[in-house]
Amino acid sequence: MDPDEVLTLFDRRLRQEARPDGPGRRIERAGGVVRQTGPSHGWNGVLWSDLDEEGADAAIAGQVRHFGALGLAFEWKLYAHDRPADLGDRLLAAGFTAGPEETVMVAEAATIAAAPLALPEGVRLAPVTTADGVDLMAGVHERAFGTDDGDPLRRHLLDGLADGTLNAVLALAGDVPVSAARMDLYPGTGFAGLWGGGTVPGRRGRGLYRALVAWRAREAVARGYSYLQVDASSQSRPILERLGFTPLTTTTPYTHS
Repeated sequence: MDPDEVLTLFDRRLRQEARPDGPGRRIERAGGVVRQTGPSHGWNGVLWSDLDEEGADAAIAGQVRHFGALGLAFEWKLYAHDRPADLGDRLLAAGFTAGPEETVMVAEAATIAAAPLALPEGVRLAPVTTADGVDLMAGVHERAFGTDDGDPLRRHLLDGLADGTLNAVLALAGDVPVSAARMDLYPGTGFAGLWGGGTVPGRRGRGLYRALVAWRAREAVARGYSYLQVDASSQSRPILERLGFTPLTTTTPYTHS
């Protein structure tokens, strides 16, 4: 896998030529910016921009006006190779708040799928296919990450189940959910995104994260996807590198509300 070639493909298929990620969303192209606009519980924001120093501030102001008129908080998803080079500083000056930097990592799905899928004794995997499964998955997410965003997450997961772009899995110790993860499918792109892999306290360090990556890789291959993509935190990046993922660039979320 040539990282430069894959990054070019990633930029084109998932950013420049982005498709809506669920019902009620739309992709719009305006003034050098590709954005998604949709319901408040979904992801709203800028996926791609092609700006220069002269026009960047006006483009930023245009997005603030657009989402502000709709009463929507939004995110400008900035990548390290985006231009102009000071775009992050311009976003901060316009009232955005920067989140933690993550590493965009990609692997060939078939390579990851070929790895053994080892589970701790007494743990089994169960696909999430119903609203009850979504509730269990959201509960794991809240315990694993210490967040309280259950309702928006549930609605996003239900949207993905409804339109067939969500592939999610629970790890159960007996009947108790202890880990969960999802894969968002991007039809026609060759890419599937791995998101939300989390394990509850007391069950970490036993290989569940790796097992859920392997399970999703096998599902991706079965559905004809070539690449797995992850926005990796500093904690997950070392694990993913050992599994065979390659860093392509970094990304930072800039939020405006």
